[in-house]
Amino acid sequence: MIPRFTRFAAIDWSGAKGARHPGIALAVCEQSDTAPALVPPPGGAWSRTAIRDWVLAQRDPVLIGFDFSFAPPLIERGAYLPGDPVPDRAKPFWAYVERLCDDVDLGAASLLETHHRRHFYFGAADGRKADYMHLRRCEAHYNAGGGGKPSTVYDAIGAAQVAKASFAGMRVLHHLARRLPVWPFDPAPTDGPLVVEIYTAIAARAAGLRKGRSKLRDPVALDAALAAMGSRPHAPLIRYDDHSTDALLAAAWLRRNAGRPALWQPPPLTAAIAATEGWTFGVV
Repeated sequence: MIPRFTRFAAIDWSGAKGARHPGIALAVCEQSDTAPALVPPPGGAWSRTAIRDWVLAQRDPVLIGFDFSFAPPLIERGAYLPGDPVPDRAKPFWAYVERLCDDVDLGAASLLETHHRRHFYFGAADGRKADYMHLRRCEAHYNAGGGGKPSTVYDAIGAAQVAKASFAGMRVLHHLARRLPVWPFDPAPTDGPLVVEIYTAIAARAAGLRKGRSKLRDPVALDAALAAMGSRPHAPLIRYDDHSTDALLAAAWLRRNAGRPALWQPPPLTAAIAATEGWTFGVV
């Protein structure tokens, strides 16, 4: 059964240290063709805790996409952190990350920098970067299909790294999963909210943006991308930063694609993958 939703929310995420994060943006759109709009953050900038609370407050059938990796790779090597005694299923691993990290605002930098340092690449002193480039099955599948090479959660260097964001996100998922279903670790519900993992680059490709030129930094380009998603033009923004425009386009993409059966049943997604690594909604 394809779940039915009346609203669609996309969250561009951040694993940065601290309590307020300009890198977090939340956009929501309705079931019609109205343009997605940014949800104003409390206090001028979102915290991860405030995003968690916003999600937990939702009661209607809203599809909520987070742009981070919901679990590390496991299938490739048989463990998330080989040689270390950690759980081997996603939900217990989220609980482990939550117990281990006392970083501010549900952060998880200490997991990478202290508790499990040897598993993460921070620079040339750690050896060959290629030795850390382990991918989940959905990432490997997406790459093999020509989608591009997504970063691994073990790469903790540079602006493109997703490591801190993903492990901080796993702390949030631990809180959410006690109240809301998280696909594909949980089946999609017949009613109410559902959380999925998204990759904003998929929305950008679907809107016709080329690799390496997928960021929208002006109103004309944003409206053109939204139109490709069947959306009306957006209300003007105070500033056109990557986080805001990524969230807006991803929300419109979710609305346009949530009814596609193939996205809910991608052929490579097995029960073992669903329980351990999860899957990025939109990868088929």
